[in-house]
Amino acid sequence: MDKDGLWYRVLKAQYGEVGDRIREGGRNDSRWWRMICAVKEGRGAVDGSWFDTNIRRVVGDGHQTFIWTDNCLDGVPLNIRFSRLYELSVHKDCLVEEMARLGWEVGGNGWCGGVV
Repeated sequence: MDKDGLWYRVLKAQYGEVGDRIREGGRNDSRWWRMICAVKEGRGAVDGSWFDTNIRRVVGDGHQTFIWTDNCLDGVPLNIRFSRLYELSVHKDCLVEEMARLGWEVGGNGWCGGVV
């Protein structure tokens, strides 16, 4: 985390710092902060919590988003939603950017053995 960044400074001012990390927990912390901390601990990510329903991911140019395994449509990755197509895919660990470069239109190499 960028310790000189605005969000870090805001969270540090609000919740304090322990060692070199923002302090977590505490009965008087906001519900929002408690839910953020719960996601880090693996809680709240599955039960339809506030965090999941109010956050979205922007793919942008696709250089940090895996086409098959990152949550996509209604929080379900494409490898689950289209499992048969995933089984047939040659590029299972492909980023969106790579798939676009290979060509995902009809006749593109993204669906066959083209080199990533």
